[in-house]
Amino acid sequence: MIALLLPGVYAPQDDTALLAEVLREEDVPRGARVLDVGTGSGALALEAARRGAEVTAVDVSRRAVWTARLNAWLSRLPVRIRRGNLFSPVRGRTYDLILTNPPYVPAPDAGRGPRGRSRAWDAGSDGRLLLDRICRDAPALLRPGGLLLIVHSALSDPDRTLELLRASGLKATVVRRRWIDLGPVLRSREDWLRRRGLLAPADEREELVVIRAERPC
Repeated sequence: MIALLLPGVYAPQDDTALLAEVLREEDVPRGARVLDVGTGSGALALEAARRGAEVTAVDVSRRAVWTARLNAWLSRLPVRIRRGNLFSPVRGRTYDLILTNPPYVPAPDAGRGPRGRSRAWDAGSDGRLLLDRICRDAPALLRPGGLLLIVHSALSDPDRTLELLRASGLKATVVRRRWIDLGPVLRSREDWLRRRGLLAPADEREELVVIRAERPC
């Protein structure tokens, strides 16, 4: 999926593959304006660029920005890559499609936000540190008929995502679900997740969901 990964940058995993799978099923016309928020390695941005889309990718991490730029260069695909927090680098622009695989893993509250590598996955005690902001701000960046595709864990309340997006006037639904084995991060905080009731006593797997939200024409 990608050629290069700098140290500390989130490697494409099951969630990236699941969102890419849904993206490939969408009718994305050549020249469509696409935004990939939290691009990481650039894998999803490159997938959209291969479809002939006009792609902009954003990440807050300097290493992720350089990784995505190098992967775009190695793939010989034109992708605009900007460093910044969520939608701040593209304020005032609109898009036909917004993709995002944001941090969504619930994390014990240590009195401060995630730092270093953990910024790629930790998202506050309920996993919604960035999800709520995306649901609030993304709809205004969609053109009429535009789509938002989000992947995240069922641990971080997909019903809340649907509720917020629908309240913004979008038609939102879960279009893909997939169960995967618990990864190293969830394994490391398994007891805490079970005490919080986010992970049932018998659960040994995590469910991923892809939510598709469309702005009416």
